[in-house]
Amino acid sequence: MSTAGEANFPTMIIPRGTEIRVNTHGQLSIKTPGNLVIQNSGVYSEIESTNGSIRIEENVTVEAVSIRAGQACFIQGTLTAWKVHAKKITLEDRARAFIMLQESELLELSKSARLVGNFANEKELFFMMGKFSPQLKELPGSVDVAGGSQREISDRPTTMKVAAVTGTEDDHLRFAQAALEREVLRTDLPPMEAEALREVLFGLRERNVQRVGLVWRGAFAEVSSPSENVRAAYDHLERYFGKTQ
Repeated sequence: MSTAGEANFPTMIIPRGTEIRVNTHGQLSIKTPGNLVIQNSGVYSEIESTNGSIRIEENVTVEAVSIRAGQACFIQGTLTAWKVHAKKITLEDRARAFIMLQESELLELSKSARLVGNFANEKELFFMMGKFSPQLKELPGSVDVAGGSQREISDRPTTMKVAAVTGTEDDHLRFAQAALEREVLRTDLPPMEAEALREVLFGLRERNVQRVGLVWRGAFAEVSSPSENVRAAYDHLERYFGKTQ
């Protein structure tokens, strides 16, 4: 028999077929066949509703590498994501979304909502970053994408920091590193392939161009089914080392 105090706690139901995992960075990955409502702020690797919709409720701040919805993605709070894929993306009143790549048939914004980013694909993003690389080099060491004072930042559940782009870094190396950073977050990446790609990524992080030049082709040869991120990284490394070797 439950007590009166226990009756006040909400009930959590995990539908059959739901997958919940945690990657090496401590980020949650949630995949469920039906609708998904997010009521707590957090940092996620992947959020997916195979057949239903995803809703981020008001006053909730979510950061995710990838969000996929079989139907719609409704945003009432704040979302920061690298990629959002859904038939429809809707930003409701006072919602804020920072989406680098959005794949949707329909995009709906209320008058008080705000959307930043919204590139159609990675090539479009890379072209824009390359076109305005002088402006990117002038960015400060960190940027609060949600705005507000430093005190407000520390009070938020999650923040996003954008590293400064120094003038000594080659664009192709930076883009290759960004693509591999996303790739190694995948929880379904085979261990041998992940280890090979991390070897390249380590060299890029250390700016050890000589090391990268020695190992990158062999590392990519270990990948049996290259993803979009792997193909993008390979293309940029090929362009860089094709010029220097």
